[in-house]
Formats: sequence, C-alpha cells, structure tokens
Amino acid sequence: MTVDLAVMLNIAREAVHLGTRRLKTQAVQQVIAKGDRDMATDIDHTIEREILAFLAERTPGIDRFGEESGGNLATPHRWVLDPVDGTLNLVHGLPLYGVSLALTDGIRPLLGVISLPALDHTYWAAPGIGAWRDGNPIAPSTVNRLSEAMITIGDYGTGDDAPERNAVAIALHTALAPVAGKVRMLGSAAVDLALVADGTLDASITLGNRDWDMAAGVAIARAAGAAVTDTAGSPHDSRSLTTIATAPGLTGAILHILATATTGTRYASDRRAASC
Repeated sequence: MTVDLAVMLNIAREAVHLGTRRLKTQAVQQVIAKGDRDMATDIDHTIEREILAFLAERTPGIDRFGEESGGNLATPHRWVLDPVDGTLNLVHGLPLYGVSLALTDGIRPLLGVISLPALDHTYWAAPGIGAWRDGNPIAPSTVNRLSEAMITIGDYGTGDDAPERNAVAIALHTALAPVAGKVRMLGSAAVDLALVADGTLDASITLGNRDWDMAAGVAIARAAGAAVTDTAGSPHDSRSLTTIATAPGLTGAILHILATATTGTRYASDRRAASC
C-alpha cells in the first residue's frame, strides 16, 4: 500500500486538533480504573471516539487502533492513537500530557503528530517533510556531555513485569545520579520524546515500547535528527523492548550506562518476537 505522507500528515494534524480542542474546553468528569495503578477518564474515551471516527471517514482504507478501545495491530498500515498520554498528570492538574497519533507500517512509524495543549505546542513530522513545532523547524540539542544533560526516564512499571522493570530503572537512576546533569520523570512518553526532538531535553529513556505511547514521538524525534534506538543500540522499531531517544552527541554515553544497568536482564538484548 502506498500512502501520500504529506496528505496523511495533514489529516493527522486535523485529527489531533479535535483532541486538543476537547482538552482545552472540557474538564475531567469521570476517572475509570483500568488495572494496577492505571486509569482512564471520560475525556480519554471521548477524544478516542472522535478521532477514530474522523480517521475512519477520511481514510477508510487504513485500520485504526486506540489505546482505550483497541483495534487491529496486525495490519501493515494503521493509525495508532493515544487520546491522552499522561492521563494521571491530567487528573492531578500537572500540565504534561498530550494527544499522540501516528501512522505506522506495522514496524516503524511513518509520521507522527503530538499536541501538548497545556503548553500550547503541537509537533508534527514525516520523512522528507521534517520535524516541526507550531510551524517552526526543530532539532535536538547539541549537548555531548552527560554532566550537562537533562535526561528523562519513563515511569516505574506496574503489573506483572514490574519487579524486573523497576529493578532496572533503579539501577539506571543509580548509574546516572553521579554523572548526569539532571534526571527527571515527567510521566508522559509523548512529552519526553517531543522535548527531545526540539532540544528542550537531551535524552529520554523508557523501559517500554507500546505503539500508542511511542510511535508518534519516535517519528518526530527521528525526523528532527535525534538518535532513536533500543538499549542494544539497534534502530528502534515496534519489536524493541525499550525506547531510547538522545541528542546525537550523547548516544554513546547513554548506551554505555544502559549496558551496565540492564546486564543480566531481558532488556540487554532488547528484542521481542512480535509487535506490541
């Protein structure tokens, strides 16, 4: 299947605008428990319904997957949506959350759009089109020393695999504490990756890789010029266990620290058999 990325990117921007408008005009009315320390809200569900319906009308030949309602993750081309990435931040009034939409080929994102409504920023990118924030081109930072770097780490894990994931996260914090400029946990992969793409952050390390969380941000960070790999240093795709985005000058140092923190765990080889 051949897609016109410029056309699809415009459609994606229109779709994400629907979610942006909803987040700016509607307050959370209902919080819905989803699992171990995980939740959704009525706004998550409303945005997902609106965007997926819009995409079904505008691109009927492309499958759709939403975090809250599911869908087909096995098709070669599909829209992948996280209606609110950073739901807990939204619920607590922390302005670090966003709408994240990507078009993927089943292995890699073809384009991505992220809106951060509380920050009044929208990011978009595709190969050959570049990476943009609010109509201005973006690029990652030029920092090349860990001592000068601001690095984000994804949330601690929940659920069945939490013990191993959290042990690695703690080892990673321990390794970074004496050498990194600053370490942050912002609670949203979309925020982390967008801010690496525009140079606000110097690196983002996430011990996870769910398409709806990562695909749009990976597309934007990569198009901006950031290095996007797994912990083994291989180019990131949907089969990776982790998502590492760095300013080009920091990639080697970050991967060295990750090699130490992940030794003896499944994250060291960082591949899995199938797409998430």
